[in-house]
Amino acid sequence: MAENEIGEGLSPSDRRDSDRKKLIVDVRYEGGDGTGIANTRDIGVGGLYMTTAAALETGTPIVMAVSVRGRSMKLNGTVVYTDPGHGVGVRFADLLDEDLNFLKYELELA
Repeated sequence: MAENEIGEGLSPSDRRDSDRKKLIVDVRYEGGDGTGIANTRDIGVGGLYMTTAAALETGTPIVMAVSVRGRSMKLNGTVVYTDPGHGVGVRFADLLDEDLNFLKYELELA
């Protein structure tokens, strides 16, 4: 099965455990064989989608630095969906309670 076929045919809500809100912020990331700068397309308490042309394979651990409404966060995650040349879906791992609570609060306001 090709990387971009994972989750194909499922609605976005069926592919993830939590809802996401459209929110575009810069992401600095390290994962796979490189580092880069991308933008989120949407974000939720369970993960985010970031636009990038980088070749990040499903299962790749990734560390991201983001700033949401003035709060800087270091987020760990795993690539769970790839759309080569366009972006990747990332599921958060080991999200700190204070970051989780902040995201819940901010996303309710969005």
